[in-house]
Amino acid sequence: MPMSRYGLSPKELRASAPRLAVIVIALLITVVCFAGAAGWLSPGRLTPAGIVNTFQQVNGLYPGFRRNHAKGVCVTGYFDANGRGAVLSKALVFEPGRTPVFGRFALAGGHPFMVDAPGAVRSMALNFSLRDGQAWRTGMNDIAVFPVSTAAQFEAQLRASQPDPATGKPDPAQMSAFLAANPETVMVPVDAFQPNQPTPAQSQDPNYLFDALIARVARGPVQWHLVVTVGQSGDVTDDATVPWPEDRTRIDVGTLTIDSISDEAHGVCRDINFDPLILPAGIAASDDPLLSARSAAYSRSFTRREGERKEPSMVQVPGTLALRSARGSLP
Repeated sequence: MPMSRYGLSPKELRASAPRLAVIVIALLITVVCFAGAAGWLSPGRLTPAGIVNTFQQVNGLYPGFRRNHAKGVCVTGYFDANGRGAVLSKALVFEPGRTPVFGRFALAGGHPFMVDAPGAVRSMALNFSLRDGQAWRTGMNDIAVFPVSTAAQFEAQLRASQPDPATGKPDPAQMSAFLAANPETVMVPVDAFQPNQPTPAQSQDPNYLFDALIARVARGPVQWHLVVTVGQSGDVTDDATVPWPEDRTRIDVGTLTIDSISDEAHGVCRDINFDPLILPAGIAASDDPLLSARSAAYSRSFTRREGERKEPSMVQVPGTLALRSARGSLP
């Protein structure tokens, strides 16, 4: 009886053909899934890697640094919940008591060596370490609403803001075209933002915002109230450009205290992904499409920078590994 090159007879080959076909189909499906996830089947589709690539194209590549909010400093402290948040959520962070916190203050933008400016968007990312081992990670910017509502708009805005090599500033024509296509980005606040202008001495310090924060923490703990705005039926939750009405109920659920600050080389915030979808039981994501887009892009950026060499931050904290405030400390 003739045999195949694999040692099987024609009868045995015919018998095994269905199983081989199933295996081949499964492999093809796997390949297609990977190709789809990588964007190979739809090269025009915006992907997490595409967003990160745009950041690198616009800002340049700085190995080891975040692709956005690149300039920052690490902080630690704690959150004292007053119990009022328990009526809104079963999350342990809102039960009366203290939760350890670490985080990062940063400026928006992909340049880790940028000069501080009064109009810069400032951010605070936090990790609440709950007593049952869960974590809540969140990031905030000091703007009332976000300028765009989708990842595609954000990527387009980023491209429009790319500096012209000849002037070092964004091309007015490109930005005008973007604003014309995205009118919701053009907003006039009720109370115009008045940035703190640096003093003559500060104007000579490229890190004057961070140095002021370092000096403030050295004098004593810095505190904020965590205020939750309670939405009503019909309030927009899937468009970050739309603010909620001013008459919504606000509940002060506790006090955040920051009492220690360190540069990124000696802190705990550099090698952390402040993914906004790392949520504890009792807190769920809204239907805002920017949340999933941020989560995916953060993951891709984190993977890239973790595989790169780490360079010193422009912001350095003098003294020991971390500067503890004169009053108070972590329990």
